[in-house]
Amino acid sequence: MSLDVESRSELSPSEPPGTGTSTSPGAGAAAVGVTEGGARSAAKESLEDYTLRFAPRSYRQWGPGVVATSALGGIAYLADFSIGANIGMAHGTTNALLGILVAAVIIFVTGLPLAYYAARYNLDLDLITRGSGFGYYGSIITNVIFATFTFILFALEGSIMAQGLELGLGIPKPVGYAIATIIVIPLVIYGMKSLARVQVWTTPLWLVLMVIPVGYLVVSDPSSVGEFLDYRGENGQGPSFAAVMLAAGVCLSLIAQIAEQIDYLRFMPPKTAENRVAWWRAVILAGPGWVVFGAAKQITGLFITVYLIARLDPAASATANEPVHQFLGVYQHMMPGWLAMVLAVVLVVISQIKINVTNAYSGSLAWTNSFTRVTRTYPGRLVFVGVNLAIALTLMELNMFDFLNTVLSFYANCAMAWIVTVATDIVVNKHVLGLSPKVPEFRRGMLHNWNPVGLVSLGLSAGISIAMFFGAFGPGIAPFSPIFAVLIALVATPVTAIATRGRYYLRRTDDGIELPYTDADGNPSDELLTCHVTGLDFERPDMLRSNEPGPDGEVQYISSLALATDRTGRYVLPAQP
Repeated sequence: MSLDVESRSELSPSEPPGTGTSTSPGAGAAAVGVTEGGARSAAKESLEDYTLRFAPRSYRQWGPGVVATSALGGIAYLADFSIGANIGMAHGTTNALLGILVAAVIIFVTGLPLAYYAARYNLDLDLITRGSGFGYYGSIITNVIFATFTFILFALEGSIMAQGLELGLGIPKPVGYAIATIIVIPLVIYGMKSLARVQVWTTPLWLVLMVIPVGYLVVSDPSSVGEFLDYRGENGQGPSFAAVMLAAGVCLSLIAQIAEQIDYLRFMPPKTAENRVAWWRAVILAGPGWVVFGAAKQITGLFITVYLIARLDPAASATANEPVHQFLGVYQHMMPGWLAMVLAVVLVVISQIKINVTNAYSGSLAWTNSFTRVTRTYPGRLVFVGVNLAIALTLMELNMFDFLNTVLSFYANCAMAWIVTVATDIVVNKHVLGLSPKVPEFRRGMLHNWNPVGLVSLGLSAGISIAMFFGAFGPGIAPFSPIFAVLIALVATPVTAIATRGRYYLRRTDDGIELPYTDADGNPSDELLTCHVTGLDFERPDMLRSNEPGPDGEVQYISSLALATDRTGRYVLPAQP
């Protein structure tokens, strides 16, 4: 057997987070003649990310508040300010505000069931997607969609940082793009512990630099609010349903942000009677609640842009969609010009680091998951940190920022098709129709490789809405492609489940382990079992019975991680009728 596996033994409750050790790629332990001690002491490259697998309770030692703060730190991106400015200048304040509201409602409603499942069952969105209509291999498609989101957003934020470095320090943009890319690498080498520290430490300064200047502007110049509300955009456009939908389409491209929020929420502590209020508050605030902050930033970006154009210079529209110019214009009303420039650049750099460590981290997880399932080889997450950053840097050098609206509007159709399909499967197929298993399944051998429920819904929703976006059904219909993406996914997901009678969700209903999957509170169990392939202990939800008995015919268990990288298939239990 050829087994490439990167793993980490589960920590006992007495051990603090981060004290365990990990195996490196190729440290296949007992199955390939490596001792347990060798597997534990092999390279310790990053292994706080729990790629491909359930996040064990022994590692989840943070309180709900810390997890929520870390997750919300990842929405510090300044692209929202550019998005708000762009849609406002194109369609006017009224249409932009309504478009932002439509997008925020859709994002919140679809994000809530996903955030709950991630926090309750401690899985990332790829693992949830597998058992919510797509199958073990089917979710690779959605992983690529998500990975695309991470490098698009990374490129946008990197471009914004380069704009700040050019304005403040005179650094040419191409060099600034490289700096914006390289600066996150040391921070994203490690997993949740490192990211949590970065987000918690930088959030207070980020809030001060962002909130106080805007508050000052409103208080010191109240008439700016009226000018903002009366602004009709570059073309003097009045209220228009088509314009609202075009604005909403751009904002809806950020619907995939819930996957990055989930990369933090999966580390939530178990939900109990004692912490249920704090637990739910954290899940809602840091899960779908991110869009409230995102919408506020979009509105703020448009507000500052209108102020700059109306009060300072109508020609400012050329750079008014660049956050560094937006905040510089406000800071200059409060303090000397040199200090305003310093603070504007500092804000841009902090914001870029806060979001792009998350983009690089989440993107590397998505690429790693896909690559490992296709090749049965785990090359290490850091390889795909490099891949994701290289793609993002290429987009920056191609000046993607100038095509922001078009890129995001196109991407929105794919992202919505995926997110709405999974959310509908959870709410309707699991809890209303009962055709999809309520407890999310992600383990190889338990799922069918492909499930038509998600694949058909994704194909119809994304395919038709993209065709609409490019005018296949006429220019009058094109602005409404995002709404059709949502509606098609809402209908196609339950219809396909009914048509297939839910036959393609589970390959097996029994994982061969007699211990209960959940504890008395309904949380995933923390009972430990030993993986006979790696010789390491894993918590019950991460394990299955191995199809290979022990030397004396005894039952053996295998971790989902080892099973995912098994190229022989000899450990996979047979399908059940």
